[in-house]
Amino acid sequence: MIVQQDPTPTVVLGQWEEALNVIAIHRDKQLYAELFKYFAPRLRAFGIKMFGNEQQAMEMVQDTMLNVWQKAALFDASRGCASTWIFTIARNVRFDMLRKKQSRKDDISADDLWSDGDYPEQEGSHSQQWDLYLIAEKIAPHFHALPPAQRLVMEKVYLDELSHQEVSEQLSIPLGTVKSRIRLALDRLREAIDGPRS
Repeated sequence: MIVQQDPTPTVVLGQWEEALNVIAIHRDKQLYAELFKYFAPRLRAFGIKMFGNEQQAMEMVQDTMLNVWQKAALFDASRGCASTWIFTIARNVRFDMLRKKQSRKDDISADDLWSDGDYPEQEGSHSQQWDLYLIAEKIAPHFHALPPAQRLVMEKVYLDELSHQEVSEQLSIPLGTVKSRIRLALDRLREAIDGPRS
């Protein structure tokens, strides 16, 4: 459980899942504030990468966390962890925001979507990150089927944006094990989306 006195609580496996259940049942605002404090900066970083715009990123954070408060009762820990559920909500909010912009496409320019003319590169790291996020949209519903060890490594690499070496150090497992779990997870996700290879 969360220690309220600690301004930066240590996250342990199952902590945020339990917090969501308490928020759903008791509408615990203090616990929700702890959840918000932990996830808002991560969602903001995700939003800035997606929109290239601080204002839109913060709008996505607010809408996402409002949905988390309103829909906490819909969270099902048996289908995945809290961070996967919250980031799935964030992706849906982002799609809604982009749909609204698309419906007003005559009123906006590309500069409204990419701040300071920072357009995505056709090649290189920006393009690769964008591709990864688009792939993540498709595979998010299949994350809950991954074995817990593989899912944990995937979340740390793709949601928390840690390097393979950082994941290795954080989980105290060999670097080769991190890479192996990612490869196995990607194979499972590929089969879940495309079907088994013949």
